[in-house]
Amino acid sequence: MLDAFLSALVILMDPFRLGMLFAGVSIGIVVGILPGLGGLMGMALVLPFLFGMDAYAGIAMLIGIAAAVPSSDTFPSVLMGIPGSSGSQATVMDGYPMAKQGQAARALGAAFSASLIGGLIGAAALSALVPFARPIVLLFGAPELLMLTILGLCMVGVLSGNRPLLGILGACLGLMLGMIGGAPAAPEYRWAYGILYLYDGLSLVIVALGLFAIPEIIDLLARGGSIARRGAGLGSGWLDGVRDVLRNKYLVVRHSLIGVLIGAIPGMGSSIIDWLNYGLVVSRAKDKSRFGKGDVRGVIAPEAANNAKEGGVLMPTLLFGVPGSSAMALLLGALLIFGVQPGPALLRDNLELVFVIIWSLALANVFGTVICLILSKPISKLTFVPFQFVAPVVLAIVILGAFQQTRHMGDLIALAALGMLGWIMKRIGMPRPPLLVGFILAGLAERYLWMSYNIYDWEWLTRPLVLIIAALCLVLIFGGTLMKARMQRSAQQVEQGDG
Repeated sequence: MLDAFLSALVILMDPFRLGMLFAGVSIGIVVGILPGLGGLMGMALVLPFLFGMDAYAGIAMLIGIAAAVPSSDTFPSVLMGIPGSSGSQATVMDGYPMAKQGQAARALGAAFSASLIGGLIGAAALSALVPFARPIVLLFGAPELLMLTILGLCMVGVLSGNRPLLGILGACLGLMLGMIGGAPAAPEYRWAYGILYLYDGLSLVIVALGLFAIPEIIDLLARGGSIARRGAGLGSGWLDGVRDVLRNKYLVVRHSLIGVLIGAIPGMGSSIIDWLNYGLVVSRAKDKSRFGKGDVRGVIAPEAANNAKEGGVLMPTLLFGVPGSSAMALLLGALLIFGVQPGPALLRDNLELVFVIIWSLALANVFGTVICLILSKPISKLTFVPFQFVAPVVLAIVILGAFQQTRHMGDLIALAALGMLGWIMKRIGMPRPPLLVGFILAGLAERYLWMSYNIYDWEWLTRPLVLIIAALCLVLIFGGTLMKARMQRSAQQVEQGDG
């Protein structure tokens, strides 16, 4: 295990792979700066360019994006009072008041320092879990893998927020899209209607770009004007922010661990983790008078938890092949692109890749924090660029990425159709991540079901691990939904109380 851990570091230190990690961090910083985009769109944008790339380099690039966004989305939250992503909403409560008081530099310094420590704690927690989890997951056969796939599908209710029925409908639509083309275990073509382009099924790249990139571009263009209004300057006090974190070191560690634990629950994600931690730090504070008016602790707690959660969401993703968030569903798709089977087989056959991911997560947090600190002044100016100047570049990247895989006109037609589908889903409030989860897991579910029945007949339903995972499915469906609803109510009470 130690040999694989050290070997993974040597693998990642290859100049090209390290460069791809750095490129991913840079892309993640830019994406995080632009409000409303988020890490999922950033990962979707680079996904087309991973084909033919070294697996270690490609995965490191995606991890770089996922790790950098929770740091850079602090810029719009603090400077403009606009959450850069769903995970930085609570940072606005005290970060923006500090900026209006001329303490933006202090708030950013505290946020970046807390993010760095939180990210490293998340990576350390994930690394510590691997030796204990590996002997367990190696016991999994086709029936257990099928149940893990079903477990992944069961999380769509949690991913769907307050609209679980629409989320289930989206997942079913994703399963249908995932079954287009040749069957994995029979010489049959489904839903192709004699169209040659559909015989190989839809590409994950086309589905991801259509669902997430196109709708965001359309909405940001329709909104018009600048990305955000101009606000107060940065001021001074970077070191004061770092000292604030050091003075509240136990606060940082506590909320980082909470972030890891919440992130490890599939579907809980970033939409509530910042409000939950903000509510906890307010409720435990002796002096609550400054919260909502510029208390640095209201910046430190959610930022530490927001970055630490990345280590948590990777736990079910890597160990069991169950996406811990919508972005991790895209990471699972990327693993399949590289021919890597996610879940227990990953720990059995590609342990070095698991540790490369862990090292990438740790280094990406360091790179992201350093870049954000060094380039804070010029980066803060990028938040005021009118989106109509950014949109053509982003749209060109999307079209090029969709077309470069097969260079078939069907790719562009499918991109336009899925883009329209994604835009309609967004307009009617239908969650899109469940569709992506259903699409990715469709082929795996069908393959494992065929293998389970042909090897074990119906006796596979009585295997102990199958029954345990089935129980977990029920817990995830009922317990996870109830827990999320309770946390959302608590977050709303905190928001209303400090609003």
